[in-house]
Amino acid sequence: MSEAIVGGVMGGISVESLSELYVKYENDLRAVRDAQREFLRQRGKTMKAQLDDYEAEITYLLVREHRPDKLVEIGTFYGWSTMWLLSALRDNGKGHLYSFDIVDNVVRNVPAELAADRWTFTKGDVREHLSKVPSDTDYLFIDADHGARFARWYVDNLFPAVPNGIPTQVHDVFHGRRPKPLSEGSVVIKWLAEKNVPYFTPSAAKAPEVIEALAAVKRDLNLAEPVRDSRDNPMIFFTLP
Repeated sequence: MSEAIVGGVMGGISVESLSELYVKYENDLRAVRDAQREFLRQRGKTMKAQLDDYEAEITYLLVREHRPDKLVEIGTFYGWSTMWLLSALRDNGKGHLYSFDIVDNVVRNVPAELAADRWTFTKGDVREHLSKVPSDTDYLFIDADHGARFARWYVDNLFPAVPNGIPTQVHDVFHGRRPKPLSEGSVVIKWLAEKNVPYFTPSAAKAPEVIEALAAVKRDLNLAEPVRDSRDNPMIFFTLP
């Protein structure tokens, strides 16, 4: 088993626990996948989707299961992750998403019925708006500046500003077996190692056995048809210490 999935992460996240979530939320997930696929077909190149299917689906399933009241998203870009997060909150029937980005492409892309009264977007550098991050945030999603400097800022400033023990995920860590030098990923992985915090990743480059196992689950559930074509899934998931 890959070192990336050793230990109990986010309440015991593993291939086995995720397989159970795929089954538990199968029908709702199928509906969201269909909606996202159709949205992507209609928007074409005006929606530059970042998360691949595994990352997006795992994100949706974990938000469904953890049922956060206040979810914070750092980095929206064109809104692909935002739509998955809002879909999960909608299907939970509770929760509010607080999103931050220096660009506002997301505002033009997120459907009004998804945004409804469950979304607050702040345009600007989150480093200048840390006071707007709820102190009782209970789920954290980060996909923004991937440089080491920004990563050092958020481990030193953002992480202490939210509660310990909350589900956290960071994108663009494992494009290969190891994070790129002087990258966000290298800073985060080092920080997790120093804190002795295990993480989970569905990265095909880092943990190909995870993708193989989850692909089998999706085939069994007739969820194998891609929403978008991508084999790059470098996100990591962990519990904030």
